[in-house]
Amino acid sequence: MKHIRIISPSGIIDPTYIDGAATRLRAWGYIVSEGAHARDAWGRFAGTDEHRLADIVDALRDPEVDMILCARGGYGLQRIIDQIPAVTKPIIGFSDITALHQAAGLNHQPSLHGIMCKHIATLPEESEPIQTLRKALAGAPLSYKWDNHPLNRFGEACAPIVGGNLSVLYGLQGTPFGLSKFSYQFPILLIEDICERHYHIDRMIRNLSMSGVLAHLSGLIVGQFTDCEDDPSMNASVYETIKEAVADYDYPLIFNAPVGHVEHNLPLWEHGHTTVHCGPDGVLLTNNL
Repeated sequence: MKHIRIISPSGIIDPTYIDGAATRLRAWGYIVSEGAHARDAWGRFAGTDEHRLADIVDALRDPEVDMILCARGGYGLQRIIDQIPAVTKPIIGFSDITALHQAAGLNHQPSLHGIMCKHIATLPEESEPIQTLRKALAGAPLSYKWDNHPLNRFGEACAPIVGGNLSVLYGLQGTPFGLSKFSYQFPILLIEDICERHYHIDRMIRNLSMSGVLAHLSGLIVGQFTDCEDDPSMNASVYETIKEAVADYDYPLIFNAPVGHVEHNLPLWEHGHTTVHCGPDGVLLTNNL
């Protein structure tokens, strides 16, 4: 029986969401435990830096723990990510948890970009994010199909997925956890974000361009940019701004992926095996460990 440890490495969380997520995971047959400080509060953070770090270290080093579920994102990992040991277990989460996915990638450790405690606790059992999370945790292959977007660039890619939240990725550039530190030659990059100004998104995607990240991809998957309003003075939509940054490349470019700060946030294994095909009939993506 697999053991999932719930920790809160970033922002403070309503503890009822931890309770609800644990109840559902136990109903699926998992052993569930939680970090000593998972319910702590220290300003905007789920405990002090030292306490949050201690929970990460304990979960990674405990031989009984198979997977680590992050209770929520928010902010906080940037303060401690350089102090964690090697990530050698699957991490589950998104948003600020992108930093841990980046750390996992240094060891080619598959990690799951997907929903956390709030949505695990509250979404209906029959909803697609819940059902696909259950499949992913059990090791079953994932397969998704969604409609073509007018800005998509057709093509096919077969490579590991890396990335996650664009703001977090931007904040890690120039560090040992930056996208250029992976040994993958041509990964598929996933990006999403929430509540960012249009020109901030332009600044971040241009950074990835100038640093050479965008030139060394097999594909770019653009998820949801929730509450990121188009700025007419940028002379383009947010999605168009992203497309402009990769105009010189010919790899598949896929918009409106069901990933990000939305309820319909489908899990994807990062650093695993992914094939994506984008054509006139839409997008087909298969993904597994």
